[in-house]
Amino acid sequence: MSQENKASIIFNATFFRPASFYLSGFSNIPHEKYYYVFLCFIYIMTILGNSFLITVIYLVKTLHTPKYMIVFNLALTDLCGSTALIPKVLDTFLFDRRYIVYEACLSYMFFVWIFAFVQSWTLVTMSYDRFIAICFPLRYHNIITKSAVASILLVVWVFSLSLLAAAAGLIDRLSFCGSLVITSFFCDHGPLYRLACNDTSINYVIAILVLIVIMIIPLVLIAVTYVCIAISLSRIASGVERLKALKTCTSHLILVAIFFLPLVGTNIAALTSYIHPNARIFNSTMTHTIPALLNPIIYSLKTEEILKSIRKLSKNKRFRNITFCKKRTLL
Repeated sequence: MSQENKASIIFNATFFRPASFYLSGFSNIPHEKYYYVFLCFIYIMTILGNSFLITVIYLVKTLHTPKYMIVFNLALTDLCGSTALIPKVLDTFLFDRRYIVYEACLSYMFFVWIFAFVQSWTLVTMSYDRFIAICFPLRYHNIITKSAVASILLVVWVFSLSLLAAAAGLIDRLSFCGSLVITSFFCDHGPLYRLACNDTSINYVIAILVLIVIMIIPLVLIAVTYVCIAISLSRIASGVERLKALKTCTSHLILVAIFFLPLVGTNIAALTSYIHPNARIFNSTMTHTIPALLNPIIYSLKTEEILKSIRKLSKNKRFRNITFCKKRTLL
């Protein structure tokens, strides 16, 4: 390796800034490249699934509602989040380009976590939508309007940008005079700031704050909304009506379970016991990639409105094809 590619260090008084970091990834796993090929397959399916869902919502005017504005935002976030993470992971480990420039590392961390943040709070927004729809059905269209949903989503994006920009900015004040090996598959915030030589107490506080804002507060809010929904459903006399209302929540509950269970499980295990770096990396990759893959599939298969819209688009396409063939025959 040439001297330029090495993690050369710029020295300024007692401040050390590396030119690059080294991403370790998995250690001592045979045939690990097959796993990255599997991630490539996940990425392709994620792009196709979310692009299809976005296209359906865009083309079908009956889906231009506040509820599907939230679904559109989730699909867009899944699309961008996977694109921010997986191609770089494949480039790093499939082609053995494990050195990453300092500035690129901070950008990498910022974009991966901002989309995870927005995804988490989009699920909260969905739970709020279901809460109003079931607990206040007569006021639903007055409360859940396009402008209200747009305002909520705008606040989510602005707050996530601000918090993650602060986290990345605080990394920039650190001095790295020791190891430059990040024991992760991307420039993760925790493994990155722990490499610093100077005081990292503020970074630790930010790390805890990000964890609370991305995982704990959303879970609490979602749990509270569903407790309220359960109380409201218990007051409905008809079992058929109760089941019908509950079915509108199933897709969202599945999405919540897929996103939060791996995240919570990994963090609880990390706090209570030792996790082998390979196991942590595997859990992290699945947490960041599988929800984005499954979200459009679940919404396409579990939501009647989406299924009807897909059938409608399919019929329209067949009708246009038949009309085109008839015109060609006449000519």
